[in-house]
Amino acid sequence: MPPREPFPELDDLLASMGEAGSRVSEIDASEAGAGNVSVYLGWDVELRHRFPVQEDIELPLPAPSLAGRTVLVTGSGRRLRQIAGDPLANVGALRVHDGGLTGTLHSSPRRLFATLTSELNSHLAVHEDHVSRRGLLFHAVVHAQPPHLTYLSHIPAYRDDAAFNARVLRWEPESIVALPEGVGVLEFMVPGSEELMAANVAGLRTHQIVLWSKHGVMARSDDSVTRAVDRIDYAETGARYEYMDIVAGGRAEGLTTAETADVAAAFHVESPWVRP
Repeated sequence: MPPREPFPELDDLLASMGEAGSRVSEIDASEAGAGNVSVYLGWDVELRHRFPVQEDIELPLPAPSLAGRTVLVTGSGRRLRQIAGDPLANVGALRVHDGGLTGTLHSSPRRLFATLTSELNSHLAVHEDHVSRRGLLFHAVVHAQPPHLTYLSHIPAYRDDAAFNARVLRWEPESIVALPEGVGVLEFMVPGSEELMAANVAGLRTHQIVLWSKHGVMARSDDSVTRAVDRIDYAETGARYEYMDIVAGGRAEGLTTAETADVAAAFHVESPWVRP
């Protein structure tokens, strides 16, 4: 469930970011400094004790709906697997100013990054979109680079929503339950570009995970940062089965459309990828 009063403590939120980063690393989805995490907090948060260093920065895009609130964000070049060991060295807290054009970056004296993630525009744009439309108090976004999902996106036949989801959602009964909207597939766009940012925002309105072709994925959750990582985990597992089947010469059957429909009916799941 999404956070409700009493809201989670800052240390607990940082710990959850560390747990999420560790899982992303465990599935080989964050080589070196790849991948990034952000968490929007729609309530007042005391930052001075953990993040006493302050500097004002310009935001990469207007985010007026986030004004007065805080976004916890991983630093550029930091390794997601290292968040758990020292979150204060790897995460900054961005307090957005009125108007949403600037903010104050709060950080620790142990900070090991010069700036926040280079994908900050995509993170803020997704938070702004969901908070402005849905009035959320909590929102988590995770970008990672899972190898099997990314590999499949290098095959032209998989760069289509219908084809991709038909192949990847057929390997586990849990897939249609965990990913009822499936995976939204975007064409290749330059990382950090406005083009990718806009396409990513649109994709995450209708999906909870989107595939950035030839690059990686971004997932979101209203519940927790670990739930966003769960979506990546399920999608990557389906992609790994699909890769195994390609290597084996396409010998495996996977779930039939009827079997998938039975699972969806049993768990009361509505999905565009289920045919009666």
